[in-house]
Amino acid sequence: MSADEIITGTISAPARLDKALADATELSRARIQALIADGRVLVNGKPAPSTSAKVPEGAAFSIAIPAAAPAEAQPQDIPLDIAFEDEHLIVVNKPAGMVVHPAAGNADGTLVNALLYHCKGSLSGIGGVARPGIVHRIDKDTSGLLVAAKTDAAHEGLAAQFAEHTVHRRYLAICAGFPTPAEGTIEARIGRSDANRKKMAVLEKNSSRGKHAVTHYKVIKRLAHASLIECRLETGRTHQVRVHCASIGHALLGDPTYGQTPKPLKSLLSQQNFHRQALHAAELGFNHPVTRKNVHFEANLPPDMMELIDQLTRCNR
Repeated sequence: MSADEIITGTISAPARLDKALADATELSRARIQALIADGRVLVNGKPAPSTSAKVPEGAAFSIAIPAAAPAEAQPQDIPLDIAFEDEHLIVVNKPAGMVVHPAAGNADGTLVNALLYHCKGSLSGIGGVARPGIVHRIDKDTSGLLVAAKTDAAHEGLAAQFAEHTVHRRYLAICAGFPTPAEGTIEARIGRSDANRKKMAVLEKNSSRGKHAVTHYKVIKRLAHASLIECRLETGRTHQVRVHCASIGHALLGDPTYGQTPKPLKSLLSQQNFHRQALHAAELGFNHPVTRKNVHFEANLPPDMMELIDQLTRCNR
């Protein structure tokens, strides 16, 4: 049986327990409340009394995250756009609209279902077989490159590179307006929003919450009321490109969570039936965890983003 994952730390400011732990980790308050109810949270070495208990600054906590339950995901014959595959790993070009792994509201039709069918069970089980082979994720409505591990050795090697931020990742995006300067770096901590725990947000520089995040951006082309930009990630935080771009006033077009589409573009997006964030994982590079060779993959922009760029170019003439 897999061991629990243990998260430890200290409380940065006095607060009720569930809020303090949500601020100190990337877990939602609902998840933390369930873990407290299951007796999986310790405060200063003792079981947490209740979710609403007040905890002082500096209190030490320990959270035991249970290992994933056996996978209920079933293999499904879903076509995959495969950029590379060997006996150790597989790199796929995920279409927008496909969820990476089964979850509430998306029980099947996911990338995991497709991988289980294609790889016929030869996927790494590290981290719990509920997410077989999954080393990293991209959002449901983001298209582009993603690598999955077939063996535990490959999984460990890839996970280490992601943790060390040595994986090359370049995204292409269409943002509102024209970033100034046209090339720069966004360095801002990202953590869960106080206003909406389902959203991420940029936090104060000296905050003890969230995680350090760095995005290098460059304007590739000016469009009508928008820009085609590339973003190179030093770190890989949840919704990083979307949150960072929104934080400088240039949210991604079509982003339902962080964006506010400029009025001149609303009708165009509607005409194009474009209802997702305009974000594509265009490049992925890493050292092969077994052969040690440096490998690099590219994926062209999908048709919906190409058409949107074309229309925005015409409007700009």
